[in-house]
Amino acid sequence: MKDLHVSDPAYFSENQCDLDELKALTAQRLDAADAPLAVEIQKNIPIYDVQKLNSFVDPALLGEWAHGLRWGAGILVLRNAYPDTTPIDEATLIYNQIIERETQASGGGADHFAKAGSNARIWNSLQKLCMADPGVFARYFGNCAIDAVCRAWLGPNYQMTAQVNVVRPGGQAQQAHRDYHLGFQTAEISATYPAHVHDLSSVLTLQGGIAHGDTPLESGPTKLLPFSQSYRPGYAAWRRNDFRSYFEEAQVQIPLQKGDALFFNPATFHAAGANVSTGIQRMVNLLQVSSAFGRAMETIDRQAMCIALFPQLQRLSATSTLTPDQIDAAIASCAEGYSFPTNLDRDPPAGGLAPLTQNAVLHRALADGWNQTKLQNALQDLAGRQRP
Repeated sequence: MKDLHVSDPAYFSENQCDLDELKALTAQRLDAADAPLAVEIQKNIPIYDVQKLNSFVDPALLGEWAHGLRWGAGILVLRNAYPDTTPIDEATLIYNQIIERETQASGGGADHFAKAGSNARIWNSLQKLCMADPGVFARYFGNCAIDAVCRAWLGPNYQMTAQVNVVRPGGQAQQAHRDYHLGFQTAEISATYPAHVHDLSSVLTLQGGIAHGDTPLESGPTKLLPFSQSYRPGYAAWRRNDFRSYFEEAQVQIPLQKGDALFFNPATFHAAGANVSTGIQRMVNLLQVSSAFGRAMETIDRQAMCIALFPQLQRLSATSTLTPDQIDAAIASCAEGYSFPTNLDRDPPAGGLAPLTQNAVLHRALADGWNQTKLQNALQDLAGRQRP
């Protein structure tokens, strides 16, 4: 992203977009020195092997990821994000049951950028997994590597949401696009937001995907345009045919294995690929992670999730099935970690500048050995204090 000057436009519109500028940005090459902790670089995308990383709180690692997502390729891959893929398999069984049930009930959900019915989609797969089997949820989202990427880009108290997408053999590719927030606005509405809001949109969310099965090139892994997140008017440009044509010429794809995870800046030009395989049901759990300072796309009953998850966290902690860091990661993906908005008359700051959060209540309940009723009452009291 270039430095800002007073002569820069106050707003972006489609007719201001310069394809040559995007071409110059995406002609860059990522060197090993730009991602020293990566095990390799494929097609300008750094690949990190989770089993070879020493610490998920290492500032050097988190800084490398943050810098790469903003100023580098805008993309990273975690190989072996799940060294043990048992939680993937357990979640897959549950997700397939949900898909079958929802398809029978309504014919399945529509997609943002593909024809309704061409994919199988589970909206709010986060809450649905937690309520179906909180133990599986805890092991699946108690993932320190995924938690670390989210913290690297968004800081603490992020809000996890997820949507499962299954692309069947013959499923067509998406068109190139950018994602939430401004990516989900029409061109006309997007043009009404000032240029500096376009700059901010991409730092409010993180896009990711967890591979639930091997995803070779013929199954259509996500098409990506490295460095395209740095093109400032991109939220205005991505709908133009010349930009989409260039994307198809320059895009790259990285095959994934079951248990790998892909993350990218939401301003990266991207699109799901066509599944030209004869028998691969490409299942990816799409993660859309929001900053505590932003608005998540989906409404989620996190209170119900916390109540369902709590007994499993107690069990998994008592048996040392999950480490304290994994417990923290599971809670971060479940509970609300930010104090606002709230009703400050009833819910004043608790020993600091901000009121209590669901995340803090859940941690206290685990530390002090609360029973289910005490936790449920505490969360209900918190919800009551936050009401208008």
